[in-house]
Amino acid sequence: METTDTLSTSVELHHLIAGSWREGSGATRTSLNPARPEEIVATYRQAETTDVYDAMSAARAAARAWSQTPIHERGAVLLRAASIIEADTDTLGLELTREEGKTLSEGIAEVSRAVRILRYWGNEGDRMAGESYASPRRGERIFVTRKPLGVVGVVTPFNFPIAIPAWKIAPALVYGNTVVWKPSSDVPLLAYRLAEALTTAGLPDGVLNLFIGPGSLGNDLLEHPELDGLTFTGSTEVGLSLASKAASKGIPMQAEMGGKNASVVLEDADLDLAVEEVIKGAFRSTGQKCTATSRLIIAESVADEFLARLVAQIKEWRVGDPSDPAMHMGPLVSSSAAARVREGISRAIQEGAQVVYNPGDEPLPPVDSYVAPTVLELPPGEAALANSAWHQELFGPVLTVRRVRDSAEAFRLAGDSEFGLSCAVFSQDITRVLEAVEGIDVGVLHINSESAGSEPHVPFGGAKKSGYGPMEQGGAAKEFFTHTTTAYISGGHS
Repeated sequence: METTDTLSTSVELHHLIAGSWREGSGATRTSLNPARPEEIVATYRQAETTDVYDAMSAARAAARAWSQTPIHERGAVLLRAASIIEADTDTLGLELTREEGKTLSEGIAEVSRAVRILRYWGNEGDRMAGESYASPRRGERIFVTRKPLGVVGVVTPFNFPIAIPAWKIAPALVYGNTVVWKPSSDVPLLAYRLAEALTTAGLPDGVLNLFIGPGSLGNDLLEHPELDGLTFTGSTEVGLSLASKAASKGIPMQAEMGGKNASVVLEDADLDLAVEEVIKGAFRSTGQKCTATSRLIIAESVADEFLARLVAQIKEWRVGDPSDPAMHMGPLVSSSAAARVREGISRAIQEGAQVVYNPGDEPLPPVDSYVAPTVLELPPGEAALANSAWHQELFGPVLTVRRVRDSAEAFRLAGDSEFGLSCAVFSQDITRVLEAVEGIDVGVLHINSESAGSEPHVPFGGAKKSGYGPMEQGGAAKEFFTHTTTAYISGGHS
């Protein structure tokens, strides 16, 4: 694997098709460091439709042999890839930070997380592989076995450029599927590194194919007649559009989409813990997480004290070049993303939101991709429900606050969204905790911890417009990447 020796190093990327690294057919594009826009992190020629079709053909040609490879051999490839990545964790973490903008500690942590994911799925061969049932007929047993879908398309976003691909590609591969993967064209370097590690680990030609290009190529992938399934993470708008097309073609699809996640702080909460966890949920990764805390619902009786503590801690956060270990928060992924967030803040204020904390541009580096941590409070009553900051996913470091009288109102407001990805509840009262588990309709619920976070051995995904199809990770992944065959086995007459 190549290494990056200095911050000024630029990497030339290629597409992986049929086991060969090759240039794309399209125009040359560069990936820039959002903290230093003059710094080129990677260059590549974009893929075009012909490259997508070549990748699909390669995946189909490799599908039968890979599906017939014992699962322990498939898993061994993932385990070797995990070791390859682990050996370069610090280097890859720095590359991730330079390209995507999250802090160095978060970049290194994400690479380590990808290693854990690969190792989890690399050991799948040691877990239950099927089910056995009794038959009402003498001399017969019923077995339910699982088979791969076939050729699976993978479309991944910019915000977790190695962890999200790992948690999609690893189960797809270990269950015997071949993969055609389109990562975000904004941050392709870590995608290249993951594909590089898997091929170095011995993945056969054509089993994993990587192409980098514009979002429209996702439609080319979906339109290809050889596609057997599609897994997607990204915006709700794009996800639902792809899901509609997939449904019309009878193609199974799994989608993890948007979120407008709430943290609920009740009057009996440990306020020191809640402040720490809400800040992490709202502002780590510069708020660019589908599970980020973007809504804060606080019991009126503790609201003033909580907000005072929250603002005091945010003032201690340092925002700047994420490769500096002293920084708590870096830039957004691009200047255009930052502009959209600033526009959302201005619109929310025009609609009646009050600024609890926003230091303006003075403490920020003079680069357009930075936005300061921002806390807005909405007025009580119906006017708050109409404020765009309460409903629209800004995907940046913006936290919108509402005060409530009691837990019933808090839980009702937590569910006041078309999304249902994650939620955090802070309380020491087990009765209220159980009420939250039963009453808040989300895919992931955290009690006394931040709204973000997931583990590879349990399901991850959302309710309502946050998710479509089977969830990801853990046992849920098997429901998407395989289908069942129910075999009735009789030995005949004896």
